[in-house]
Amino acid sequence: METVRSKDGTTIAYDRRGSGPPVVLVGGALSDRRGATAVAEALAPRMTAIAFDRRGRGDSTDTAPYAVAREVDDLAAVMNAAGATFVFGHSSGAVLSLRAAEAGLPIERLAVYEPPFILDDTRPALPADYDMHTDELIAAGRFGDAVEYFLRTGPMVPDAVIARTRESPAWAGLTAMGATIGYDNRVMGDMMSGDPASLARWASIAIPTLVLAGGASPPFMRNGAAALTAVLPDAAMQVLDGQTHGASPDMLAPVLLDFFLDRG
Repeated sequence: METVRSKDGTTIAYDRRGSGPPVVLVGGALSDRRGATAVAEALAPRMTAIAFDRRGRGDSTDTAPYAVAREVDDLAAVMNAAGATFVFGHSSGAVLSLRAAEAGLPIERLAVYEPPFILDDTRPALPADYDMHTDELIAAGRFGDAVEYFLRTGPMVPDAVIARTRESPAWAGLTAMGATIGYDNRVMGDMMSGDPASLARWASIAIPTLVLAGGASPPFMRNGAAALTAVLPDAAMQVLDGQTHGASPDMLAPVLLDFFLDRG
């Protein structure tokens, strides 16, 4: 483990694996750097993969008050420490990566996997009070309830699966990151409200971007990826056959390597 100090003094922990051009991996909700281990190892033979704990997770610290701009600063600090200009973001981490590109971070190539946009009626939009209710649970210290509410309302995990997860060893790790659900809500903003116009902000991102989705994921995921691709000036979309929101590293890594190492 290595650490770097972000602009506001927050300590950000990260791991490096492999050798070659560096790429920073940005995780989504309720994930820390350990969640990127398999992808990092699959990239490591040809790239240096840097996985980090977003603030408030794992071995990283936190500094109040939260702001999306502070998370962008965290990514900037990791990129600078690693000498990286390539970024791969997963789920809400994909949206944080887009926000970083929008803010002018020196990203030369960006790949994103299934930013969880809700832009049409292929699934329900989040409730209007979703953010408020999540904040209330977190403020009351009910982190387990906040995790359960997120799982049921966001990715729409079935109740039986949530019940099994509550009884599993993984539950303690998820609740330890429960407060950061509110952070991801701020990162997502209004992009889960069913309004495709919310993606117009990304039209200023002119860097080469690869937008990925899983062929076995719900239609709204692929629809969101297609809408993002249409908005970005220099983007291509690729669907990974048979993959869901947690794509197999063996399927994902070759696609990322081709994109990041393409010198044409």
